[in-house]
Amino acid sequence: MTQRKPVRPSAGLANVRYEIRGKLARRALAMERLGYDIVSLNIGNPFAFGFRTPETMRLAMIENLRNSEGYVHQKGIFPAREAVVMQQQERGVRGVTAEEVFIGNGVSELIDLTLRALLNPGDEVLVPSPDYPLWTAAVNLNGGRAVHYPCHAANSFIPDPQEIEALVSKRTRAIVIVNPNNPTGAVYPRATLAAIATLAERHRLVVLSDEIYDQILYDDAEFVPMASLVHDTLCCTMSGLSKIYRACGYRVGWASFSGDIETAAEYLSGLELLSSLRLCSNVPGQWAVQTALGGYQSIRELTRPGGRLYESRQAILDGVARSKYLRLARPMGALYSFVEVRSDVLPNFDDQAFALELLENKHVLVAPGVSFNVPYRNYFRITNLPEPAVLASVFARIEELLDAQAAARPDLQLIASNAAMQTR
Repeated sequence: MTQRKPVRPSAGLANVRYEIRGKLARRALAMERLGYDIVSLNIGNPFAFGFRTPETMRLAMIENLRNSEGYVHQKGIFPAREAVVMQQQERGVRGVTAEEVFIGNGVSELIDLTLRALLNPGDEVLVPSPDYPLWTAAVNLNGGRAVHYPCHAANSFIPDPQEIEALVSKRTRAIVIVNPNNPTGAVYPRATLAAIATLAERHRLVVLSDEIYDQILYDDAEFVPMASLVHDTLCCTMSGLSKIYRACGYRVGWASFSGDIETAAEYLSGLELLSSLRLCSNVPGQWAVQTALGGYQSIRELTRPGGRLYESRQAILDGVARSKYLRLARPMGALYSFVEVRSDVLPNFDDQAFALELLENKHVLVAPGVSFNVPYRNYFRITNLPEPAVLASVFARIEELLDAQAAARPDLQLIASNAAMQTR
């Protein structure tokens, strides 16, 4: 019998990872099939935690189902694109028409398409670290090189524009901004964004601004649209229905282009070509866009004191405050917390080993920090979507596990005891 040749994956996948749905998630699914109850905190999926899409959006889809059975324009239906234009205008962004708006199958597809239309082999894209890992993966998949600019916990994960500019080279084509940020929950101040806009204009970089969490804000955080600050280079604003409107499964996102549109005509034509090759994006969900953007913004009820997201975030803050081992830069937006395990208390901590042990022994699934393209190994990300009581239970389990790890090393017991005294 002839030996069968294995089917191997493309070499282009060598530097591509998405551990949020990787080995740990697969192990969690296997455990659930064996009957274990797993608290899955690795993905920001509102539906899984009891959130619903606003009824008006569901009705808009139902009423237009008969208009959804054929292909539509490759950029999307006009009412959806026009609703995005109106939102941008209300936010102080000028010069946008429906022609500069592309509707996609979620922001995820648009990240891939915008980079595919832009990059040549070896081109560099500035990406935050920690990042939402799809950005790094999409740069690599499209022949580019992701150059990570650091966002330090000591500065509440706000990037330093001077550190960013030091990374610009002759090959740099674009800069990615994720604000409010996933995974850290940071919301960038106007001054920081203005400085980034200035350096992008100075170096003629395309600004790719991921604003999918734009209305998920806590306390006194202020969201500043990047497109309102970028004028002399091309700016792409990305958002969608998944998070603000709790409609992940609708798979509807948009990319709105502003700034220096005139010199980007060829690029936008290339993006339209790629959009045409996939014919059009999901049609039924597009009918919900106008209703979503023009209707009552129920997300504000969830993010103010007493609201579900606000109180769940508070449960995370309280859980960290009680811990001998954990530290957290206060998240001001989005649906996540990027929690630090103190290296002065638990040196040589390994986030992946911890995440696996937490899953196997405590039945809690988190995303290890290394999943977000950082050079350190003492962080993990969780979502604040569960009820506060569930999150309080999660942090009790985390503390039990870290206590056990510290107890297994006598050299750490005194350190942990001193840390406990400091938290009281």
